[in-house]
Amino acid sequence: MSYVGRKFPNITVDAMNEMGDTFKLNVLEEAQKNNKKVVLFWYPKDFTFVCPTELHAFQEALPEFDKRNTIVIGASCDTAEVHFAWLNTSKDNGGIEGVSYNLIADSNRNLSRVLDILDITGVNYDEETGMELLEGDNVTYRATYLIDEEGTVFHEGVNHMPVGRNVNEYLRLIDAYAHVQQHGEVCPANWEEGKEAMTANRQGVSSYLSNN
Repeated sequence: MSYVGRKFPNITVDAMNEMGDTFKLNVLEEAQKNNKKVVLFWYPKDFTFVCPTELHAFQEALPEFDKRNTIVIGASCDTAEVHFAWLNTSKDNGGIEGVSYNLIADSNRNLSRVLDILDITGVNYDEETGMELLEGDNVTYRATYLIDEEGTVFHEGVNHMPVGRNVNEYLRLIDAYAHVQQHGEVCPANWEEGKEAMTANRQGVSSYLSNN
């Protein structure tokens, strides 16, 4: 079930900051109380391979997100203690030392289950034991949510485990949505900040296509 156009789930989860402090975090409230957009990106596991490249990429782009009044939050199903160990592992050793944004520790999978982004490929019923056994790793795909200042999701995307994200695309999407908010125009394919947008009617699209 997609959350695009709907409020992000009002669920409070455990999280950790760069200092190693654990606290409760509600993504919906973060957007609303701070009057900021939020980019929430989920990754499968700490201490893996593609994942640290993504966390460092979001860290490097943090000033650009700040310029756009946007909070960055990472998330996985690891515990806060594992997050802390990874934060204290150097980049040269595959760690995320230097990452300064908050990391959700959804170890009970309350939020990821509601979002339906867990790698559960099937359920087998064992007649001998009477147990249902999950197939899959039961960790999250590379899901990304862009949330506006009112807590409404305006972008949702999911990558399979081996495919890393392009952080610049989320900056472009935030720029496009901000343009829509500020000017009431719509943004055509491949739109970037500074390029021509268009009015959402027949005359607008005709004018845009004739000029591009």
